[in-house]
Amino acid sequence: MNAPLAALPPLEAEIASEGFLRLDGARVTALLGDAAADLPGFIESWNRLETDAFMRDGGRYRRRRIANFAASPGVAGHVRGEHRPHFQAVVHNTLNGGVDRWFAPIEDAVGANPALTALLDLGRALADRVSGPQHWFVEAHQFRIEAAAGAPGLPTPEGVHQDGVDLVIIAMIRRANLMGGETLVENLNGRELARFTLRQALDTAILDDRRVRHGVTPVQPEDDALPSARDVLVLTWKRHPAP
Repeated sequence: MNAPLAALPPLEAEIASEGFLRLDGARVTALLGDAAADLPGFIESWNRLETDAFMRDGGRYRRRRIANFAASPGVAGHVRGEHRPHFQAVVHNTLNGGVDRWFAPIEDAVGANPALTALLDLGRALADRVSGPQHWFVEAHQFRIEAAAGAPGLPTPEGVHQDGVDLVIIAMIRRANLMGGETLVENLNGRELARFTLRQALDTAILDDRRVRHGVTPVQPEDDALPSARDVLVLTWKRHPAP
């Protein structure tokens, strides 16, 4: 495990207390240690995402790639799995749930990038500490939400929701010519717990998905004449039966 991850105990306590926490990009970068040097190539890979063709609202404003990994108790790291569809139950995604959604795979070099490996290690350490060591099924999602004049982008078109997992990490990668994109966190009764905007690279929200719901407000361009995009990385950990 990366040495800076020794700083995790207070993070664990904050998640246990509130059900979520917010970290600024500088702190997350420090937690990545030497792997932070590989962030430029990792960030650049968002320019090669493919259009999400499974939007039931007809929108063409979202690009993405996905990968899945497995982690086992007592075994360090994550092992990438065979490419597979992404599935969410309708109860968790009322817009696009209930079907297998096949998205382009995260490129092999990106899936092995030390920055992603370090972020996976960070999330796995927190998931183990919050829920106890588990066999984890892990998904990584690269998202780009695009907006244009008169055509806002919807980061969470399904609204405020749960993902149906144990732990969620949402890390900002880049905002370009963008207004909006405010993150909302609610308890399961719909009471608002927090409202904030992830702005800088690696500004991050970490959520105990069993205890809170989350969503993001629409985005639109600051300058209608220029391209507008919101790039984020979403990582999820879900308990999985032992193989």
